Amino acid sequence: MPRRELLLPAALAAVGIGLGLLAEKALVGDKVRYDPDAEEEFGVLHGAAVPVAADDGVGLHVEVDDFRSDDISDNLTVIFCHGYSLNQDSWHYQRKALRPEARLVFADQRAHGKSLRGDRSRSTIDQLGLDLGRIVDEAGGPGPIILVGHSMGGMTVMALAAHRPELFDDGPIKGVALLATSAGGLAQTPFGLPAPVGRVLHELTPKIVEAALAQGDLIELGRRYGNDLGLWLTHRYSFGSNVSPSLTNFTSEMINATPIEVIAEFLPGLEAHEKAEALATMTGVEALVMVGDKDLLTPPTHSVEIVRRMPQAEFELLPDTGHMLMLERQSEVNAALRDLIARVRRNESATGSH
Repeated sequence: MPRRELLLPAALAAVGIGLGLLAEKALVGDKVRYDPDAEEEFGVLHGAAVPVAADDGVGLHVEVDDFRSDDISDNLTVIFCHGYSLNQDSWHYQRKALRPEARLVFADQRAHGKSLRGDRSRSTIDQLGLDLGRIVDEAGGPGPIILVGHSMGGMTVMALAAHRPELFDDGPIKGVALLATSAGGLAQTPFGLPAPVGRVLHELTPKIVEAALAQGDLIELGRRYGNDLGLWLTHRYSFGSNVSPSLTNFTSEMINATPIEVIAEFLPGLEAHEKAEALATMTGVEALVMVGDKDLLTPPTHSVEIVRRMPQAEFELLPDTGHMLMLERQSEVNAALRDLIARVRRNESATGSH
């Protein structure tokens, strides 16, 4: 591949990032500020491992947390699907807060976290939907199920609805939460850049993917030694407010733990994702849609379109919030999920289901 074609956009991006870093240094300097998350032990919460094999034999790392309080008598299960280049630890605060409320299931998407990696041709949103179906079958339990998806995890829920609508139509899935996600059109999202620059970035996606797959070792070296740059990018594209350094570091660590080849393999699938028609399958279940008003990766317009097609959904637009809303606005997200759980329970009680 002629590497010279990438030199100009890469140089422009480097200049822009460099100016951003200088501006941030000038604004915040090296002041030490209070970090409310400094004592938080991210990544230490775990449940019982349940072996789940995808339809192509790939082993998926799934954990079940059953720490329900004594006054919970039903078998309601909440299954969490994490986003692109993250892992199940991204649900740390939800796992911590909701353990007494229901049976919880957490899974690493294929090639992420502790799940195994399959053939490159399987690194698609449709395949993730099929994987989620296997998780529902093997770990969903005997009671009603709520699916919670963030970003690519929300797209995974949509792909499951497209492939197996019977799970939502009088099936076990009685509720969905779609957080900071999209039903399609990501190929037109400028990612917080000027529109012409955003268009060039999307046009270069195939070449960027090819370069990442061909030069993975070199890029990984740059990721290890480009810490300041990586943290700046993580903060800009993950959060909409001045969050604690611990949250930025934690998010950056999850991203850096995902091999660059995996990030590259899934990128075309994200751009090609179009599942708006599948939203109709979920209009009969309780639903929650949440997004931050400063989300640069899946802007609020994408959530508005989801709600237009799922008018029964509760919609929350969180102020001064970026893409990683479950970390940045943990209290608000936890409260909304508790409300969703309560609504599903009320419905099940009214119909006499258990």
